[in-house]
Order: sequence, then structure tokens, then C-alpha cells
Amino acid sequence: MNFELSEEQQMIKKMTRDFAEEVIRPRAIAIDETATMDVDIFRQMGELGLFGIPFSEEYGGSDGGTLSYCLAVEEIGRVCGGTGLSYAANVSLGATPIYQFGTEAQKQEFLVPIIEGKAFGSFGLTEPNAGSDAGGTRTTAKEVDGNFVINGEKCWITNAQYANVITTTAVTGKRADGRNIISAVLVPTTAQGLKITSPYDKMGVRGSNTCEIVYEDVTVPTENLLGDPEGGFKQFLKTLDGGRISIGALAVGIAQGALEKAVNYAKERKQFGQSISNFQAIQFKLADMALEVELARTMVHKAAWLKDNGRPFTKEAAMAKLYASETAFRTANQAIQIHGGYGYMREYEVERYLRDAKLLEIGEGTSEIQRMVIARQVLK
Repeated sequence: MNFELSEEQQMIKKMTRDFAEEVIRPRAIAIDETATMDVDIFRQMGELGLFGIPFSEEYGGSDGGTLSYCLAVEEIGRVCGGTGLSYAANVSLGATPIYQFGTEAQKQEFLVPIIEGKAFGSFGLTEPNAGSDAGGTRTTAKEVDGNFVINGEKCWITNAQYANVITTTAVTGKRADGRNIISAVLVPTTAQGLKITSPYDKMGVRGSNTCEIVYEDVTVPTENLLGDPEGGFKQFLKTLDGGRISIGALAVGIAQGALEKAVNYAKERKQFGQSISNFQAIQFKLADMALEVELARTMVHKAAWLKDNGRPFTKEAAMAKLYASETAFRTANQAIQIHGGYGYMREYEVERYLRDAKLLEIGEGTSEIQRMVIARQVLK
């Protein structure tokens, strides 16, 4: 077992941390307050090659692998959860399905611009009546004269307002047993009948764009079918497995950021004539926080390593996502407690870490769904 990062991984981590500190951190409070997604930040990420870390050089990537990508997600999330979420979603949900299942033509048209940072991709899965029950998808894509005609709606879709293409899950037919066939179709956002709105006033990750999408007779060529026409359900389950690793990495970043805020404040704050970091009650809180963050990081890195080495990782990805997301919430909550009344004030930022962390227990499969996934793997 070797827990040491390679020289390349250390360089990626340092480069991303420097960028996060110099470019993102000074704007993090404003991003949260105004609930705006600063596109110029993502353009700079593209120039640094951050979107291409896990993808092959053939398409403009750097062959860095999942672990290197997780290091980048963590460093961005450490300073701004919203920016970290949109970065992670663009890679794991926007680009990865096309990379894994797309034709060469689809990759050249849709994947390469995302990797270069010139475009966004989005993943249209969740619906008002199909959240945890993704198999209950009601959006339909009917084949008519060599085209798919799509009707339905999606909600809580990350980055859709800025996306150039939305990988859309839709019912395309019936199986022999009467069950729906769910396929994935690449829908350019320029398609007529596609309406994207961003009405959500969110609790946290406010710098990440979250949209509602309505499809009204949206017509795209059947060549836009992604992968196996009857394998859409399995494809998006595989996509979510990988996405859970990146959400785990984002959670580790948020937890690390909250821990650092708490440590710095504890050293500076004086009560009863001394720094509160001298009090055992505070020391025990910090010790527990540091313990959980380190455990979460190790779980995320293990899941990423398994994926990079072609090993099964479904159980480990669910475990990493579950533990890291709940760790992020607990750590941010304790950071507020250590700050006392100041922790409740926006200018000290730890309350933002708590608000950002909460989504991670819900998105990409709730904590309850992760426990179901883990249990199924254990009981096999």
C-alpha cells in the first residue's frame, strides 16, 4: 500500500490550490451572496487543463486519472463549494458519459469543447417525480422519420443554463416484460422547443447553476443516441458511480476548508485570558474533525484508485460519498460551534460551508440511497 502522491499528482494539487487561492477565494463570498456562476473562472480552468485531467490525450486531456481529478475537485471545494460543484458536474456528468459511451463523431462535436473549457455539458436525469427512483423516468423520446421527438421535464439539473449539450435520459420503448426502455440522447441546447430556466433560490452551493428543463417536441437526429439504445439505465448508473467519487472529493474539500477556518480561529480567539485552542473541549472537537476529514479523504482516494485500476468500485464509491458528505456537514457544524456567535455571521464564512455541505447528502443519490447501494453490494 502506497499512500504517497506521484510527482504529477502533487503538481496538479499545487497548481489547483494556487489557482483556487488566487482567483476563486477572493470572490467566494460575492459568488454566494449574488448566486452567480462566474464563467470567466471556468474559462481559466479550461486554460489550465483542469477539465481534461481524467481524459485521454487523444481528446485534449492529460490522462491524469480519477485520483488526480479528485485532488483538483477537493482544492476548489476547499474555497468555494458552488464553484467546486459546477466543476465536478461538468467533468463527471457533462463530459464522462460522452467519453465512455459516445461515438467518435459525438466525442469530437461535444466532448472536445468541454475538455478545452470552451463549453459546458449537463446531465438531464432527475425529474419532479423521478428523483431517487430514476427508473420512474417519464420523459419520452419517440423515433419519427429518423429523429427523436422528446417531451418531458427535468429539474435540479446542474450547469444546464450554460451547457452546450444535455445528456437526456428518456423512455424510448417497452421491453418484452413491459418495463420501460430508458435511453440517453444528446440534446444540443440550441434545439427548438427546449426551455431552460433557473428559478431556484437555493440554500447553498449558490455559485453553481441549477435549472429546470422543459422539452416540448424537441427534435434531434437519432444519431444523437448515446451508447446502447437499451442500456441507458445501466449507463447512467455507471455514470453516477463515478460521479459519487467526485462528490466525495468535493465534500472532503469543504470539510477541509471548514477545519482550517476552525483551527485558525481557535488559535486567534482569546477567552478567560488565553487562546481557546488551549481548552480541551476545543482540542477534542478539532481532533474529531481532523480524524473524520482524514478518514473521508482516504476513502475517496481508495475509490478513485480502484476506478483508475479497472477494479469494481460501486460499493467503495457509495461509501466514500456517504461518509465524506456527512463528514462535511458535521465538520462545518462544529466549525460554527467553535466560532460561537461569529460562526453565525456570513463574513466568517463557516456558515456557508455548512449550507454548501448539506446538498452533498442529497445530490447524486441521497445518503439513504447510498446505504441501499452499500447493503446490496454487501449482501451479494
